[in-house]
Amino acid sequence: MLAQILSGAVIGVDGLIIQVEVDLALGLPGFSTVGLAEGAVRESKDRVKAAIKNSGYEFPQRKITVNLAPADVKKEGAGYDLPIALGILAASTVLQCEELSQTAVVGELSLDGAVRGVRGVLPMVLAARDKGVKCFLVPEENAREAAVIEGMEIIAVKRLDEAVEFLSGLLEIPPSQVDLAELFGRRNNYRLDFAEVRGQEHVKRALEVAAAGGHNVLLSGIPGTGKTMMARRIPSILPDLSLEESLETTKVYSTTGLLPTDLPLMVTRPFRSPHHTISDAGLIGGGQIPRPGEVSLAHNGVLFLDELAEFRKNVLEVMRQPLEDGHVTIARAATSLRFPANFMLVAAMNPCPCGFLGDTQKECICTPVQIQRYQNRISGPLLDRIDIQVEVPPVRVEDIERAEQGESSACIRNRVNAARRIQHDRFIADTMVHCNAQMGSKMLKQYCPLDDSSSRLLYQAIERLGLSARAYTRILKIGRTIADLEQTANISTTHIAEAIQYRRLQYGAG
Repeated sequence: MLAQILSGAVIGVDGLIIQVEVDLALGLPGFSTVGLAEGAVRESKDRVKAAIKNSGYEFPQRKITVNLAPADVKKEGAGYDLPIALGILAASTVLQCEELSQTAVVGELSLDGAVRGVRGVLPMVLAARDKGVKCFLVPEENAREAAVIEGMEIIAVKRLDEAVEFLSGLLEIPPSQVDLAELFGRRNNYRLDFAEVRGQEHVKRALEVAAAGGHNVLLSGIPGTGKTMMARRIPSILPDLSLEESLETTKVYSTTGLLPTDLPLMVTRPFRSPHHTISDAGLIGGGQIPRPGEVSLAHNGVLFLDELAEFRKNVLEVMRQPLEDGHVTIARAATSLRFPANFMLVAAMNPCPCGFLGDTQKECICTPVQIQRYQNRISGPLLDRIDIQVEVPPVRVEDIERAEQGESSACIRNRVNAARRIQHDRFIADTMVHCNAQMGSKMLKQYCPLDDSSSRLLYQAIERLGLSARAYTRILKIGRTIADLEQTANISTTHIAEAIQYRRLQYGAG
């Protein structure tokens, strides 16, 4: 007999519906799996056989053929165990369910019949919903993650026999539900706050502008000026995540197995801080079976690169594409995968190898050649893609003690949210652009017109500072963001003057 049931796979970070077909035929007992199955899928026959027997069912002594369609897509992982077992029981008439071919199932089986969790359930459920599937059986530990998708009946199962009884109509299992309002109520619970930062008002203003417009930031200064401390607080002033952004981010964390066990949906913007010894594959993504890298794990959040000049140059250069396009394309001989990578880059570095160039308290011991070589580790094209470049001055201890408590992250975030709402209304016709930093050249002409005095100021700055054409567009975008923070329709001379101040660093070699 033939039985059909649906399951799911993950290609990159997107889900794909897989049709599991099980055929029982006369002949010598055997178990074969076809459909481009990888090692873990081929090994499922032993897990499935033991799980069926240990769940109290008889394993059919027939020639069993399992087909996973579409056959031209590689199948990996142990998530096909449960649908294969249910298909075998349905083909042998132990399980009788008229709607089995319209039900999606995923889960790994233990030898005793228990159902274990798998990676990538969220994108699978999204793909099933788009295909019109109404019911999806998932492992209990994945149920809350799957239940964040509205319009789907998510059934959590603990054991194989429990799944059989539910599909046979002998057992009622209430659909899993998640309170999205309660989840999003936790999105602004940050452990770090800008209220703890005393002084450095100029730098905090630059970070507010960066958060409001989604601009990349480079902080440069001697050790101990608070670069890392402020960078780690940036997520607390970023605009609130929307449901669409949360789902996009959760898909990445679900497929990599990094989704927190107590949080079925990513409701706070991610903050990733890889060590400077990271490889280009670790940063961008890759491997024999391509996996998302740090730039994708920072999607809709912050990628913080501390000690930027210590990263290997080839590692930094591979960031050019995601910084410009908002995604990463990884090509292999058999396939080409695209991972989301729309992140805000925040980098910090010292001005020289010893770190004390320009310090009034401690003398720099580096030679001019060492300083030049160190600063040239950041290429000109990469530096051009960092919108805001700020020098962080040292702060004396007595000034810190006298300074009042800084403005809280909540107050700054309110202004950032107001500016983002203006940008949302501005770009509502273009679903690919969400903030000023993502504007193209056509949008710059439409949304960033300058009056004569602002144009003259900008042209003079370009000539005196020797800035590139890309720097010109970055200044326009920053000026637009500053105007949005002040909730003014036109970009004025003061907005351009402030934006120019954020492009003063002269590091980088072409």
